[in-house]
Amino acid sequence: MQYIIRPLQKQDTEAVFAMMQVFYASPAVLTNGSPEIFQRDLEACVSDSPYLEGFVFEAAGDLLGYGMVAPSFSTEYGGICLWVEDLYLKPEFRGQGLGSAFFHFIEKRYPEARIFKLEVEAENTKAARLYRRCGYELLPYQEMKKLRQP
Repeated sequence: MQYIIRPLQKQDTEAVFAMMQVFYASPAVLTNGSPEIFQRDLEACVSDSPYLEGFVFEAAGDLLGYGMVAPSFSTEYGGICLWVEDLYLKPEFRGQGLGSAFFHFIEKRYPEARIFKLEVEAENTKAARLYRRCGYELLPYQEMKKLRQP
């Protein structure tokens, strides 16, 4: 299959919004998100925000999936850290190498990144296998959060 990975553009937001709803309602994600959060995420992706960058997988004008990454700094590793926030492929396009291609794509796009991080639900075994094949390792510590309402 011939496809490209390209930056998410304003005309993609409606289709990506629909994919986000499916992704966040699935067991692959711990929280369900909300339309307001999805809208803010998409606005950040199509603006000049330094905090979130979005990409789409496209073939023959159709969107096959999307990914979002958030650059930050890791004091633990002394350099740029890239969080893979979302990676979603429509079910009919899974298992065709697109996920691996995305990881190669972001590694080339962010050559200064010292570490790449992501989260995976324990039940999402297919995704975890992909991540391991791409060189990701399970971390031995727990994540904690405090959610503030703006």
